[in-house]
Amino acid sequence: MYSTSEYLLTLGGILLVGLATDAIGRRTFLPRVTLLLLFGVLIGGQVFDLIPQVFTDRFDIIANMALLMVGFLLGGKLTADFLKQSASKTLWISISTAVVTALVVTVILMAVGISASMAIILGCIASATAPAATMDIVLESDCKGPFSDLLLSIVALDDVWGLILFSIGIALVSILAGNTEHTAQIYIAIRDIGGALILGVLLGFPAAYLTGRIRKGQPMLMEALGLVFLCGGIAIWLDVSFLIASIAMGAIVANFARHHEYPFHEIENIEWPFMTIFFVLAGASLELDMIKEIGLIGGVYIISRITGKLLGARIGAGFCKADTVTRCWMGFALLPQAGVAMGMALVAANRFPEYQQILLTVVISSTVFFEIIGPVFTRVALRRARGG
Repeated sequence: MYSTSEYLLTLGGILLVGLATDAIGRRTFLPRVTLLLLFGVLIGGQVFDLIPQVFTDRFDIIANMALLMVGFLLGGKLTADFLKQSASKTLWISISTAVVTALVVTVILMAVGISASMAIILGCIASATAPAATMDIVLESDCKGPFSDLLLSIVALDDVWGLILFSIGIALVSILAGNTEHTAQIYIAIRDIGGALILGVLLGFPAAYLTGRIRKGQPMLMEALGLVFLCGGIAIWLDVSFLIASIAMGAIVANFARHHEYPFHEIENIEWPFMTIFFVLAGASLELDMIKEIGLIGGVYIISRITGKLLGARIGAGFCKADTVTRCWMGFALLPQAGVAMGMALVAANRFPEYQQILLTVVISSTVFFEIIGPVFTRVALRRARGG
């Protein structure tokens, strides 16, 4: 009974704070994502310790639910009409940003004396971004247009390239260490990504045909959430990427459900409460003490990742002859980094225990920086692209 009251009080308080941060974010330069993260830091264990354990124990479930909705919405942006206009830009900029960031971080870290193995791992991790934060900033800013659509399509592909680079990096480090056993990591990545894409397609086609056949209103919401959570549950059970699976399913529904667009509208209507809880709990889980331990490696990592994102986006935009606004500001919009990078760091730490301490310290501390500061840059980029 006591834990139930704690849970409900915390849930109600967080949702009301979400309303306040939305209002504040519209009147200040800080996006609501950053405000929610900062609020989470304040009520988390690092400061006032106000969040009950019964709530934080369920963070993984809430995070997965929020990310599944984000993936579905991102997939919905990958329509045939959009890709006809921007496929070249999406591919060039997304691949260039991921690859150039990984190379720049690796080379600079090696130049300051970091071992090649550690530099390669950190370089690959640096390629990842934060789809949830990026999606929320676009929705909050209401900056609809070519730039925001291109940004979301790039973010939708970002995890794919990040996972591929990370898998190649792990295999390369294993070879450098004289251990060829981990070269199987590339095949694991192929199974993870390929399996997720197949699952998304298999669920997407019947969903595209069957949804929207009953009536408007509540059934549409039930259909949308049912599909998204079913996709996530099967993906986790099969041990494939649930985010990529939901992106693939969203893309199939968006392209083949010619008779309606309701699932995407319904998900957008209910997504914000989940995102509010997700970002507050993410802020509460940030380990601020790690900032003190960031040291030279962490500082170089942050600077080189920013450099890599800006340079990579500019190079990719140049290859596809994108407009000046895209060349100048897309790199800034891709700076947020969060859960995907943490997942990569944990995998690498388990594979190479000798790098565990320094690897987790650098990634966790830099995540604090990019999760709080990154959304500010994204918002600035969106406003500049809009001409504000």
